[in-house]
Amino acid sequence: MPWFYLLLAISLEVTGTVSMKLSEGFSHVGPTVEMVVFYLLSFTMLTLAIKQIDLSVAYAIWSGVGTALVVAVGFAWFKEPVTALKLVSITLIIAGVAGLQLSPQHA
Repeated sequence: MPWFYLLLAISLEVTGTVSMKLSEGFSHVGPTVEMVVFYLLSFTMLTLAIKQIDLSVAYAIWSGVGTALVVAVGFAWFKEPVTALKLVSITLIIAGVAGLQLSPQHA
């Protein structure tokens, strides 16, 4: 169940970040309210996840996967430019998250 909470936290965080963009600097009330709600729910799910997943691992996965997904949304939905440097950087983030997940949990 903690991994489900973490995946839900990531999804909610990405949705909150998209809402932040759509709020256009808090000038649109609907997306601004959505942003606050999605971030609160995301932190709630992250809190439940870290009850059983190491904080360092959960937070790195939450922020790394969330960042990669936001970049993908930026490319696909907001038509942000795709560059080789951005693609390499996202690949490194994903590799880092995978490395954390594959590392021994107890030394």
